[in-house]
Amino acid sequence: MKEIIDVKLKTRTVDFGKYKTDLLAVGVFSDVKELDRLVRELNTKLGGAIEQLIKLGDFKGKEGSSAIVYDNERTGAKRILLVGLGEKKKATLDTVHKAAAHAAKKAVAMQIKTVGLALHRAFGARFDLTVMGRVMAEGTYFGSYRYDEFVTEKEDGRLGSLSVELIDCDSARTRKLNKGLSSGAIIGKAQSYARTIANRPGNVIDPPALAAEAKKLARGTAGLSCTVLDKKQLAAKGMGGVLAVGSGSQSEPRFIVLKYKGTNRRTPVGLVGKAITFDSGGISIKPSAKMEQMKLDKSGGIAVLGTMKAVAELKLPISVYGVIPSAENMPGGSSYRPGDIITTFSGKTVEVQNTDAEGRMVLCDGLSYAEKENCDPIIDIATLTGACRVALGKYMAGLMSNDEKLTKQMQKAADESGEKVWPMPSGDEYASEMKSKIADLKNIGSNWGGACTAAAFLRQFVGDKKWAHVDMASVELLEKATEFSTEGASGFGVRLLTTYLMNLVK
Repeated sequence: MKEIIDVKLKTRTVDFGKYKTDLLAVGVFSDVKELDRLVRELNTKLGGAIEQLIKLGDFKGKEGSSAIVYDNERTGAKRILLVGLGEKKKATLDTVHKAAAHAAKKAVAMQIKTVGLALHRAFGARFDLTVMGRVMAEGTYFGSYRYDEFVTEKEDGRLGSLSVELIDCDSARTRKLNKGLSSGAIIGKAQSYARTIANRPGNVIDPPALAAEAKKLARGTAGLSCTVLDKKQLAAKGMGGVLAVGSGSQSEPRFIVLKYKGTNRRTPVGLVGKAITFDSGGISIKPSAKMEQMKLDKSGGIAVLGTMKAVAELKLPISVYGVIPSAENMPGGSSYRPGDIITTFSGKTVEVQNTDAEGRMVLCDGLSYAEKENCDPIIDIATLTGACRVALGKYMAGLMSNDEKLTKQMQKAADESGEKVWPMPSGDEYASEMKSKIADLKNIGSNWGGACTAAAFLRQFVGDKKWAHVDMASVELLEKATEFSTEGASGFGVRLLTTYLMNLVK
């Protein structure tokens, strides 16, 4: 299989006017009348070409837009890429991320080998340079990513690597950028890894294959260990939820536990991710339209996998457990049925009313495991409900929690990472809808508030631990290419969860 693009990142102190590269990217705001100092200097060397482009209206600085000015041999760069940043008064760290992603995507499309990023100069002192270095590194990975492992034709001729430098003329500023770049490169690479595993189809990644990938990751990552429970071990432990969902498939379920032991003695943080490697809906089968996208129903588990990779490589001092219950939800003679009553790992019984509400069935075993391992807090992430997409569209994930402080911490991580969440309720009124007359719980509620009732169901399995649930069903997939990325798995959750964990250290 073809390897994904190898991104090489570093910082460098340079004279902007003499800096030799294939492409130099600078940022321009749409609502700033005067160009910043760097762009003014470049404009002068280019004989006023940048200013002329703006005056003609060919480049307006809108977010997601760009224009190229070709060198007249008075600067070292062969091309100057003007990247639109939108309105300065609305600029956030996500603006920085998108600008870097846009530049990287453009470079890959043009088969450019070397890129210099000086995007941070337009923001002045608005953001900390170390943070901007991290965000630009993450954005570079995000924009340059392509999933073409199985494309044997070479007509696109895309290069195998991309060399990117974060540059400044001041060595003190460069050092600050470099400090952030090191962590940003780890996080960006982890997200690209997650996107690749998520994009792989069901005939390549089934539960046993995902477990093998987790073991491979642990073997190659210092500080990370991996334990996998197979079908017999799941049965011995009474993990009825995972077993039920995987009962109709020839690919047997697996329960994956990754552990990273930090140097401090605080209680480990538990991350639980749903990994349904393909979701047909089971006997309550889904419509055929877009069913191929159901290979992405493992995205929550993959987000945990990518986060554990980042945590270990960052060498964070806190302990983190990554719990990934995995199954393939298929119809068959041995499938679980509507009407079945399942005994879960917690001992609670669940009446199955719809086999397509399978995510909560595997997650409840994963949450109970994390609770029994004394993880606190526990955060689960899953492509759980279409109802969340109806509520929030394709722009952000739903966030439910039993702890106000944890909610605020997750929102802060979302703001800093650019992976947006929106708080939603999951209280007792929603939990009451999940009560069954013939078991402790049922696995679906009424027609309304499906994301909230699903979260309320999960809340029954965390005991008194602090808990948050991220319903990422609306953001795991980029259905169409954007100015910042190609289509396919988004890798959502890796930046969010890693930023949350980094903030805990702070």
